[in-house]
Amino acid sequence: MTSAVVFVGPTLAIAEARAALPEARFLPPARRGDVYRACSGRPASIALIDGYFEQQLSVWHKEILWALSQGIRVYGAASMGALRAAELEAFGMVGVGTIFSLFRGGQLEDDDEVAVAHRSEAQGYTSSSDAMVNIRATLGRAERLNVAGHTTIAAVLTIAKATFYPERSLRAALAQARAAGCAADDIARLLAFCEGLRRGIVDAKRDDALELLARVRSDASEPPTRAAPLFHFEHTEAWEQLLQQMHGRSQLGTEGS
Repeated sequence: MTSAVVFVGPTLAIAEARAALPEARFLPPARRGDVYRACSGRPASIALIDGYFEQQLSVWHKEILWALSQGIRVYGAASMGALRAAELEAFGMVGVGTIFSLFRGGQLEDDDEVAVAHRSEAQGYTSSSDAMVNIRATLGRAERLNVAGHTTIAAVLTIAKATFYPERSLRAALAQARAAGCAADDIARLLAFCEGLRRGIVDAKRDDALELLARVRSDASEPPTRAAPLFHFEHTEAWEQLLQQMHGRSQLGTEGS
């Protein structure tokens, strides 16, 4: 039995994730059906960090409920995991980190807050855009340190939020703010803050992912138990259709084979 299965991609480099939780099995960003498949190995826990948003079907709430109904602890943080944890906390999914708390509390609502474009598996799933939550955290830190005025920072946030997430970057938002007439001194200080050895950048998603892995490792030190589910799992028609798709696909071989 695997102690933990972790779905991770652009949020955290696999080497860093493995160093934080060496006993885990690491899988790419989750698609629909992947959490259900992970249950077949009867892991003690499943940690959802990254998952697909648009390119492929997203992780279904029902498969997370299935895992919970089997007594598997399911954690979420940072990205898709934070979204699903905020939605399923009442059913026993464990949310970890600041981003999860912001979604749970309603301060954040949009999926695009955590969505990023990323490169291929061969390229380590590295991000090619900036997550809105990271931009917010970075500019929030800059404002607390009086790097720039509130008006300029608010304008940069508005520009970043209005940008489609695969094209979103803090540097581009700063350039647009400067072109729109924001105070040049403020923009220059923000650029220096963010790019001077990248000391000012806050990677809130990475921070939450590391906190999640630490939580999984800490909980694993407790005596092994299978938690009783907090609900009755309903075998709906949609669920049965998903099972047919999953098992039919497994008979034909994995995708891309």
